[in-house]
Amino acid sequence: MPLEIIIGNHQGSTAIPENWLTALEDVAGQAAILAITHAAADDSPLSHLATLEVALVDDATSARVHREFMNLEGPTDVITFHHGEIVIGAEVARRQAAEYGEPLAREILRYLVHGLLHLAGHEDANPKECAALESAQESIVASLWTADLQARMTSPALPPPPKP
Repeated sequence: MPLEIIIGNHQGSTAIPENWLTALEDVAGQAAILAITHAAADDSPLSHLATLEVALVDDATSARVHREFMNLEGPTDVITFHHGEIVIGAEVARRQAAEYGEPLAREILRYLVHGLLHLAGHEDANPKECAALESAQESIVASLWTADLQARMTSPALPPPPKP
């Protein structure tokens, strides 16, 4: 049974068009398959999940989750829970995208892939593990960031349908 991936925008600080969420959900299954092919562990949590929830959150929420679950202060890019949840810091993504000259949509895709790789057994606690994770991450992002996905995630959101 394929992995069901649900991506929700739970913040209002960074503009994330609805069509970006749909595009990310459309490519997330392929991203998960690629993460499993790059798995650091044979029996990773990702291979056992039926559903994965991804939440885009603001700095305040990211900082709270970071503190409560990792005992670290401040907002962060990605927090992954083995039960099937990835928390993405949308404001962190916006700042990092600007710093590195990347489109915000690609940075959010990168964070999704990063979380999937954590679920596939990768860690980034030491330089060797971090290098392996980043290598797999950038390979996956490069293969997913097609002209079609770029067009879908750089076009503005469609206006809501008129009310009857």
